[in-house]
Amino acid sequence: MSQAEDSRDALGILQQDSRLLADYFKQILSRYPDAPPRLMESIEYSLMAGGKRLRPALVLECCRACGGDRQALTSALASAAAMELIHTFSLVHDDLPAMDNDDLRRGRPTNHKVFGDAMAILAGDAMTTMAFQVLATDTAAPVAAALVRELSSASGPEGMIGGQVLDMEGENISLSLEQLQRLHRMKTGALLKASCRMGAIAAGANEKQLSAVTDYGRHLGLAFQIVDDVLDVTSTPEQMGKATGKDAAKGKNTYPVLLGLDPSKREAAIQLQAGIQALAPLGPAADGLRSLARFVVEREN
Repeated sequence: MSQAEDSRDALGILQQDSRLLADYFKQILSRYPDAPPRLMESIEYSLMAGGKRLRPALVLECCRACGGDRQALTSALASAAAMELIHTFSLVHDDLPAMDNDDLRRGRPTNHKVFGDAMAILAGDAMTTMAFQVLATDTAAPVAAALVRELSSASGPEGMIGGQVLDMEGENISLSLEQLQRLHRMKTGALLKASCRMGAIAAGANEKQLSAVTDYGRHLGLAFQIVDDVLDVTSTPEQMGKATGKDAAKGKNTYPVLLGLDPSKREAAIQLQAGIQALAPLGPAADGLRSLARFVVEREN
């Protein structure tokens, strides 16, 4: 398969799963008729803003790769929605003046620029609770607890939120490569790896399958963040839909700062190959995951 064909396959997966998710989100949002309208408007503004929806696609594709049936895919879709709710909450809060102070997200004004800081905070808080309500309500009972445990662990003090703290604490301080990798594994990698594991858990994966998608997710998470660091240097705000060049301006630790641009690109390619190799036990069923991995490294935004 050529890279061009592979890219189309990845885009097809992302588009297909985005449509599934958009329809499901409309259903979820309709469950709160008594919530303050302005709060729901703020949530919908960020949740329905589009984006690649990579994490939900990984949940669904890992479920398919592990042989998930119709019931499993129902739990996987709920898991995908919960994951995107957590991811979106993190973006809304990251954009706040107290954090990254960004004015643009996915080509539109950030949530706090439209609704104010207080409402953006509350919308993020609400999306966090909604994520776990979806898991508790819409996943099959035998896997619900494991899915809640996976998402809470990946998003909590030793996952994404802890990684954000390390990122802020590391500004204007030179980190070692090992420290930077730890930061990336927590801030970005934890949710990507959990996306893969949640899809496998929903499918009732065996130990071999779960190990394969876990290793894949670990390498993919690092590759994703390396590419993000590179794009912050090489892309324009128009391409990215958000501000670029901000990492260097804030004294953040990134792969290009630590290793240089070309070595960073090579490291992303190494992580890509390691991730693809990890999928060997899943055979052709994991071809979609291989396409998504190549998309992550070859993307331009």
